[in-house]
Amino acid sequence: MTVILRGITWEHPRGYDCQVACSTAFGLLHPDIVVRWEYRSLQAFADAPIEDLAERYDLLVIDHPHIPLAAAAGAFARLDGAGFDDELAALASQSVGRSHESYAHDGHQYGLASDAAAQVSAHRPDLLATPPTTWDEVLELAADGRVVWPLKPIDAYSSLITIAGNRASTGHGEAPTSRPGHFLAEEDTLAALADMRRLAELVPAVNLGQNPIEVAEMLASDDPSAYSPLLFGYSNYSRVTFRPHRLQYGDIPTVAPDSSSASGAGGGQSLEGTAGSGHPAAHRSLAGSLLGGAGLAVSAHTSHPDEARRYAFWVASAHAQRSVYFDGGGQPGNAAAWDDDRLNRETLDFFRGTRRTLEAAYVRPRTPGYIEFQDRVSPWVTEAVAGRMPEATLARRLNEAAAELLDVAAASPSRPDQPGLPEHPDLPLEASR
Repeated sequence: MTVILRGITWEHPRGYDCQVACSTAFGLLHPDIVVRWEYRSLQAFADAPIEDLAERYDLLVIDHPHIPLAAAAGAFARLDGAGFDDELAALASQSVGRSHESYAHDGHQYGLASDAAAQVSAHRPDLLATPPTTWDEVLELAADGRVVWPLKPIDAYSSLITIAGNRASTGHGEAPTSRPGHFLAEEDTLAALADMRRLAELVPAVNLGQNPIEVAEMLASDDPSAYSPLLFGYSNYSRVTFRPHRLQYGDIPTVAPDSSSASGAGGGQSLEGTAGSGHPAAHRSLAGSLLGGAGLAVSAHTSHPDEARRYAFWVASAHAQRSVYFDGGGQPGNAAAWDDDRLNRETLDFFRGTRRTLEAAYVRPRTPGYIEFQDRVSPWVTEAVAGRMPEATLARRLNEAAAELLDVAAASPSRPDQPGLPEHPDLPLEASR
């Protein structure tokens, strides 16, 4: 008897084409299991009610902040204790930064990190030989009309988190959500927002309504812009023939560089090293970028949980990630793929060039109310960046919303299932290129 599984992902080669390729390859190994994929828009990927999707599909590509809410609603099947614990342990050891643990909640695993990402930088190497490594250098380049930056609400909010987190990593204020029911001290919100507004005044107005894909498309076209400081990485744009021009992704620029290794309230640290492009960045902190990526979850309502789990674990495996998943257009979440010479060679060193940023990335709060919080406050950030909301009003409203919706205490940020910055990011030597 043939088992048919239905999966839902998002509309981009990174989300859809790779799953179709994996389904075909998996079908050759398991001819009695057929996986059929559908897709939704990037916005719907973030907005669609997970509980509704879990009732309609067996497999779901998801955003990790949905995990606590989905777990509370009983929408996803547990992946631990189901006959794959050895595979689960292997995947935990092959995590890029905190990607794997971001799909865990209350001691159970509800998703596998099939895709890893965070806010990073991107530039056109044919137009810009040496990309900025500090925010001041970004502003100088932007003054020449060469910078673009996605500021659609969720992306403006993500940049606010990244900038505040990076400042905290060098001892400048506290990290976001480092206290229960609290977003940021007013002075820290105002400082991060000031950095954002200085740049927003220098980038095209159209950026206020654009997401990372649209900005990457802009950079990869014949547009004269050459750099974006903060956007979620898409390795597709670093590959030959994907678009007219290739993009090279790298670590984030340091917002508040510090010659010391002072730790902020979020437990971050100054990371002495080099940018992903190979240019010097002495005493440069790369910590604080908002962790993104995508995971593969199994619906709690599926009639075929064993087959669905088997497919999910196969897709997340080191072998599939560094071969059919990547070759199908995917952006792997497995560290074995990130360390792979072929994959880096074919993407202008995308994986090694951004690895340090991902290892030191910020994990969003692990509470059921977080998605509602993010959806509510993100438009406010764009409004404030555009000068349509007073900065002090934004700071106040962020904390009011956090008090209402983020009511679970945050313990040590280095513990699994906890938000914040890692205390001691594990930065592999090969990632410092």
